[in-house]
Amino acid sequence: MLNREVGYIRELHSTAKVPVFGLASDNLEIGRIHGRQLAALLPRGGTVLYIQGPAETDACKLRTTGMYETRPGNVQVKTVKGNWTEGSAFKATNAWLRLATSQHTRIDLVAAQNDAMAAGAKKAFQQFAREAQGRERWLSVPFVGCDGVAKTGQAWVRSGLLTATVVLPALTGTALEMLRPGLQSGNAQAEMTYAAPRSFTAMENLASIGAQASCSAAASR
Repeated sequence: MLNREVGYIRELHSTAKVPVFGLASDNLEIGRIHGRQLAALLPRGGTVLYIQGPAETDACKLRTTGMYETRPGNVQVKTVKGNWTEGSAFKATNAWLRLATSQHTRIDLVAAQNDAMAAGAKKAFQQFAREAQGRERWLSVPFVGCDGVAKTGQAWVRSGLLTATVVLPALTGTALEMLRPGLQSGNAQAEMTYAAPRSFTAMENLASIGAQASCSAAASR
């Protein structure tokens, strides 16, 4: 079973004559990495607009929990809801930006629970900046995503669309490698295995970016 936890795996794992196991992304650790990215990019603290997926999904719940575990106390979080798509994040972020209260809120960073929603939120900021006063403030906000697929998330970081993302390991190839010894020699895999994510850009580079941005902000005051 890929990327989902189901109760019947435990029973099958203990009784089946063939390998039975689950492999999933570690969504809690994904959230923790997001929290560490926020700490690195905002060393003096600040306010983050956090774009969540559907609240009923385990991925959304675990990523949010993990982010709050590692988020520094001087980083405040405001949330909006998306539906994993670029369009949903654009719509939700655009609506939030146009609230009277939001226009008086300084957003220092935008983090989204996947790369598509990060891209949608950035488009909303760019559109709003064309209409609002203080254009530079809205265009200078860094954006952080998640998924880190080579041709989208990683490419967007390299091009500057995103400042960072979280790379989720591809599960199918790993699952096949895990399956082979079970078929060949009967060695059983663990009932559930979680694939470890990683930050892209590296955390030390994010810390350098955050320190430079902090110094620039202090000098401009």
